[in-house]
Amino acid sequence: MPLLNFFGLRTLARLSARWFAIIGALMVVFALSGCSSLRLVYNNAPNLSLWWLDGYFDFDSDQSERMRADLQGLQKWHRAEELPLFAEMFKNLQVSAEQPVTAEQVCSLYAYMQTRAQVASERMAPALGALAPTLQPNQLDHIAREFEKRNRQWREDWMDGTPVEVTDRRVKRLVERAESFYGRLDPAQLTVLRTQLGLAGYDVQLHYREMLRRQQDALQILRDQRSGEAGNAGAQTELRALIGRTFRSPDLAFRQYTARFTAKSCAAVAAMHNSTTHTQRQRLAQTLKDYEADVQALTAP
Repeated sequence: MPLLNFFGLRTLARLSARWFAIIGALMVVFALSGCSSLRLVYNNAPNLSLWWLDGYFDFDSDQSERMRADLQGLQKWHRAEELPLFAEMFKNLQVSAEQPVTAEQVCSLYAYMQTRAQVASERMAPALGALAPTLQPNQLDHIAREFEKRNRQWREDWMDGTPVEVTDRRVKRLVERAESFYGRLDPAQLTVLRTQLGLAGYDVQLHYREMLRRQQDALQILRDQRSGEAGNAGAQTELRALIGRTFRSPDLAFRQYTARFTAKSCAAVAAMHNSTTHTQRQRLAQTLKDYEADVQALTAP
């Protein structure tokens, strides 16, 4: 979702939906920074999502075909029910894009996006309830190996090196994302971004611990469901509970930290936006208008 990227909260969104991100986000398309690819990627989202999921599950042919059909059904629902909401959101944001914003406005947008992601994730619970009992031990082992492989990459990106090096990597990514919406940032704006990012108080160890908890939670649920009947109500209930824990951690310390970090990140994004020039804000407004047009085209019969 570009606005999450623009508002500097993509990291939060990724952490909040670590396990079900791609399932609940046929809107993977919105992670793209360029509108020109949006329609193509969205229209191919079921195949892209199946490819992504297969990287974790290593589906057999029957599982693959069932999941493909379920993802196509999710896309049909999403196109009819969710895309109009995003079109309206993009339209409304074009007005505020050229005005100063408050931290409260940024956090309101983030909360809205979290709600939309959770609604889409929960829509996949029946499909996951049918899939879970069919998974074989070797597939569960494959998932565990994929988690560890991706964990190693995450540690390289966010834990290896000195604190200054890690901060530099975070700043670089955020600058690249911001400049895709505003155009080139000047030195004063880069200083604002770096300063505010430091004030947000990112706790890499706490994020990593939560990521591991979510992975183990998911693996345990999938193992528990192997003895159940495909598609039964119990499996769906457990998977819905898992989704709920993904969006709201049972770890009180992590929830409290996330609330503080979100509030500070919202303030940082507001400060960043408010430092931009009239020309930069016009560019942002035009980008939002282009997204609205693409989403409108995708919802057309």
